[in-house]
Amino acid sequence: MLRFVILLLALSAPVVTSLIGRTQSSGARGVLMCNDRPAGRVVVKLYDDDRGIDADDLMGSTKTDLQGRFEVSGHTSEFTPIDPKLNIYHDCNDGVKPCQRKVTIKIPDRYISSGKTAQKIYEAGTIQLAGKFPGETRDCLH
Repeated sequence: MLRFVILLLALSAPVVTSLIGRTQSSGARGVLMCNDRPAGRVVVKLYDDDRGIDADDLMGSTKTDLQGRFEVSGHTSEFTPIDPKLNIYHDCNDGVKPCQRKVTIKIPDRYISSGKTAQKIYEAGTIQLAGKFPGETRDCLH
């Protein structure tokens, strides 16, 4: 019985948080390049990093345009301040390796807004994807 109650609580936590947590938002924009050429159609996702407590909350998703430009924003509800991050999934200088390279960029707290609309957008600038990034991983399922 105790296991059932624990499982029920774990499964209902996201629902409860969305009902009584406070709505927070964030956003980012920038340009992605690969070997000094625009990186078009690259997937960029905005998450609230839940740091291993539960699955990260997807707040927004987009693909770069043919000039490598992106803008993504979104919101989620949490009891505590959100920890927004950008995940960029790309194949720049990747050869024929399986899956995609994943680069994560943490968004500073000053770009967190109350409510569903981001009031300040993080300017990620121009990012050259050709090099290696600290903490870079591979992702097959994003």
